[in-house]
Amino acid sequence: MSSELISLETIQEIAHQYGYWTVFLGIMLENAGIPLPGETITLVGGFLAGSGELNYWFVLGCAIAGAVLGDNVGYWIGKKGGWPLLIVLGRVFRITEAQLLEVKDQFSQNAARAVFLGRFIALLRIFAGPMAGIAQMPYPQFLLCNTAGATIWASVMVSLSFFVGELISLEQLISWVSKFALVALLLVIAWLVVPPWLEARKTAKNLEH
Repeated sequence: MSSELISLETIQEIAHQYGYWTVFLGIMLENAGIPLPGETITLVGGFLAGSGELNYWFVLGCAIAGAVLGDNVGYWIGKKGGWPLLIVLGRVFRITEAQLLEVKDQFSQNAARAVFLGRFIALLRIFAGPMAGIAQMPYPQFLLCNTAGATIWASVMVSLSFFVGELISLEQLISWVSKFALVALLLVIAWLVVPPWLEARKTAKNLEH
C-alpha cells in the first residue's frame, strides 16, 4: 500500500509519538485486511532506527510480530465467514459465484507461495491471509509460510530503510518500494490471466478447424 490515504508526515508524527506500537499495530491491522500503509509504516520504523531514535531489533521484532498476528486474524476471519462475504461483494461488483470459485481454486493451488511471497506484492499482502482462510489452507502450513514470509519481508524492509535511509530520502525509498510492489502485482496478474487466455484462443482455433 502507498501512503495516499495517510500522509507520510502523519505517519512520521505518529511514529515519533508512539514508536514501536506504531509499527506493531500498523502492520497487524494491514495484514488483518484493513488497507493501512503498513509497508510505509515499516520503512518509517526502520528509518527512525537508522537515525538512532528507535532500536533496530525492537522495530524488526514489532514488524514480524505484527505481520504474523495480523495475518492470523485475517486467516481465521476468512476461514469462519469469508466465503459468504466474498459472494456478497462479488454480487456488488457483478462477479459470479462460478468466477469466484475459479479464483478460490487458483489461490488454493498456489496458497503456500501466495502467503510466503505475497508480502512483497501490492494488495496481496492485505488479502493473502483472508484468502488463505477462505481457500481452507491447512493452518499448520499457513502458519509456517506466514511466519517465514513475515520474517523475510520485515527483515528486508527494516534493513533497507535502516541502511539505505542514510543515502537517499525516505520519500524516494518509499516510492521505489511501492513501484516494485506494483510491478510484482502486475506480473502476478499477467501470470494468472495470460495462460488461460492463450488456452482459450488455442481452443477457439481448434474448433474453427
